[in-house]
Amino acid sequence: MTASHPFPLEPTPIHVSDEVLDDLRARLAQTRPPLDEGNGDWSYGVPADYLGELVAYWRDGYDWRAAEAAINAYEHYRVDVSGVPVHFLRKPGRGPRPIPLILTHGWPWTFWHWSKVIGPLADPAAFGGDPADAFDVIVPSLPGFGFPGPLTGFPDVNFWKVSDLWHTLMTETLGYEKYAAGGCDIGGIVSSQLGHKYADELYGIHIGSGLPLDFFSGPRAWDFARNRPLTDEQPADVRARVIELDHRSASHLNVHMLDGATLAHGLSDSPAGLLAWLLERWNAWSDNGGDVESVFSKDDLLTHATIYWVNNSIATSIRYYANANRYPWAPAHDRTPVVQAPVGLTFVTYENPPGIHSAEERVRAFTSGPQAAWFNHVNVNAHDHGGHFIPWENPEAWVGDLRRTFRGLRPGGDGAAPDSLI
Repeated sequence: MTASHPFPLEPTPIHVSDEVLDDLRARLAQTRPPLDEGNGDWSYGVPADYLGELVAYWRDGYDWRAAEAAINAYEHYRVDVSGVPVHFLRKPGRGPRPIPLILTHGWPWTFWHWSKVIGPLADPAAFGGDPADAFDVIVPSLPGFGFPGPLTGFPDVNFWKVSDLWHTLMTETLGYEKYAAGGCDIGGIVSSQLGHKYADELYGIHIGSGLPLDFFSGPRAWDFARNRPLTDEQPADVRARVIELDHRSASHLNVHMLDGATLAHGLSDSPAGLLAWLLERWNAWSDNGGDVESVFSKDDLLTHATIYWVNNSIATSIRYYANANRYPWAPAHDRTPVVQAPVGLTFVTYENPPGIHSAEERVRAFTSGPQAAWFNHVNVNAHDHGGHFIPWENPEAWVGDLRRTFRGLRPGGDGAAPDSLI
């Protein structure tokens, strides 16, 4: 059975002009690589040799039209929401009573990072699941991250302002009385803000991190280490993990918050530079065992990079970080927990904090720690496989956890909170 909710919009397929693609190839042909001796192990950053392979393939072998056709196998829409142009993908649910679900990506994600979970969530029976778990899946592009094009007139864009846009999109533009939300990275705190400000109009949320909503507040929000010192008294494994996590994220967070516009001049002009900046994060943040192409094929990497490039969206995507601090989050109410909608969480051991070594420990550390107090958490899980892009890296885990979060929360459900899998 298909979703019965009447959909008010006409689809608008994705299309990139030949002129934009020709310009991309011309720029790739003029790439001037840096000198990069002794960097085959990525220890100084993205190696020139590997980036050169990708640049050559992007120029001469990669087929955007094939990627575009795969993307257009889904319905796409463009709509104005409170004066902001919004693109979203939709897959109607197939089941007895699908509920609407909006999935929000992060950085350096695109909407297409959700592509492996859209089918199983919308049509469970086609993937061996229970049709009662069906969702009407809505996957928007964060404004300024890709389609429908460059974001103007919204220089103060940040996560909590997008939450207001999403609520308007779901309740007014699309006419849903109640909906579910899910997200990772920036999309996780967008979803948490929905669960905070609009809890009564949500079935619940499912997120891929437990960041508090004030994570980007304060005078040194760019300090990923949070002033955490390294001391001789710390166990060796804790010290090593602190250094490892700082190496993964410190430059990213610091530059994006403090100097993003300067960086964007180079990345908006050079597709090779843009690819390098994105690629370093895709490599460092995914659970790839030292081989990024075990998670993202060359075609995958270039599809995501092309979405950023053809929309000239790197500057506004970076702007989210500074604006989360410049326009800090403020609570909409003083009730506890802060996020009152039911919350499911999916963690991965690849992102374990210092001193936490297993999936079981990750769940216990969260549920007994200070971050748990922010959430009305009903389903907390952790997995040994997958990294920061878990809906892409381990889609089965993400789908299973999200389904479980909402089983008792749907209309006609018993309202019972699921127990943690661990």
